[in-house]
Amino acid sequence: MKTIVETATGLSKYVFEDAAEVAMSSDNIVTPNFIIGDLNSNNSTMHEGVTPPENWTGNRYTFDGTTWTANPDWVDPATLEEEGE
Repeated sequence: MKTIVETATGLSKYVFEDAAEVAMSSDNIVTPNFIIGDLNSNNSTMHEGVTPPENWTGNRYTFDGTTWTANPDWVDPATLEEEGE
């Protein structure tokens, strides 16, 4: 797998299969199914050959190139919906 990590926060924003073609430029990141407009080669890093946690979801973990760490500020969106927030 590969992950795109926001440099400023270390948050793992997206994961893709190794075979997925992901192209980073200074303007955006082009993936097989969508374009990421708020991340680019200047503010994010792509790590390849990684194994994300089984319960990975965007922003739930930080990744420093070696270690996955749970984000203490992450809140399950389903919990927010249940609470009516």
